[in-house]
Amino acid sequence: MITIKRYNPNDAAAWDAFVDASKNGTFMLKRGYMDYHTDRFTDHSLLFYRDEELVALLPASSHGDELRSHGGLTYGGMITNLKMTVQLMLSLFDSLKEYMSSNGISRLIYKRVPSIYYSYPSDEDLYALFRNNAILTRRDISATIYLPNRIRFSERRRRGVKNAHKSGIVVRESHEYEQYIEMLSEILAKYHDAKPVHTAAELRLLADRFPDNIKMYAAFHEDEMLAGVVVYLTPQVAHTQYIANSDEGRQCGALDAVMDYLVNECYADKVYFDFGISNENEGRFLNEGLISQKQEFGGRAIAYDFYELMF
Repeated sequence: MITIKRYNPNDAAAWDAFVDASKNGTFMLKRGYMDYHTDRFTDHSLLFYRDEELVALLPASSHGDELRSHGGLTYGGMITNLKMTVQLMLSLFDSLKEYMSSNGISRLIYKRVPSIYYSYPSDEDLYALFRNNAILTRRDISATIYLPNRIRFSERRRRGVKNAHKSGIVVRESHEYEQYIEMLSEILAKYHDAKPVHTAAELRLLADRFPDNIKMYAAFHEDEMLAGVVVYLTPQVAHTQYIANSDEGRQCGALDAVMDYLVNECYADKVYFDFGISNENEGRFLNEGLISQKQEFGGRAIAYDFYELMF
């Protein structure tokens, strides 16, 4: 028998322990990360039990009569462990439909965990979505390097690395989040009419909570930060959460030097290096300049999929 419980803070330890032991969960799905923005989202995460055994989690937030998995996260589908089977997943979705109907929820927006984060095959939810007539409503494209057999940087990127070294650029880990976010904000406003998702205070808070998972690397000329990357680390993936390159940094190859250090030295023993998406307008618009830059570093396409399930 499947039962569903809505998350409350007393479940935090059990939730985090399950994520740690799961085959497709990451630190971003632990409560210390999810709960930092509780002022912006109404949490409606769910725990699934078979008899009394916890068998799955669904990070989620409420938005009127809509359930999103999760409104404040890049991804957040069903989190499962090695005991998950296709039959059990189908039962979980049957129970989820009943739960949503009983709670006045008519639609589920389901953001699948991208395959690069799996430690073991985890497509049971994909079949359950198909069986329940879910519709693919959005597909973002990320550029990802397969590090065990990585593609060489383009000639232009290699020239940038050489130029940075000749210019005296030094790449190192940094904790100067205020300086970084100020630089990033200027770049996003100038080139993309956008703002960073996190403030410097939020980024520092999260980095302090997850020091092994969130790190920042920057290129400096003397004491001036010219480019930088915030990296989110999971067992298999080094993911660039933010990338910033100042106008001066563009001239001397500062970002090329940072990427060279991260891809070819610092995280060369990971399985994947993921640059993140290059889309706008719900995936319909491709920023060709942005994805071209990532592809010049050796990235190739990985999909971040969103499904809609109506009841």
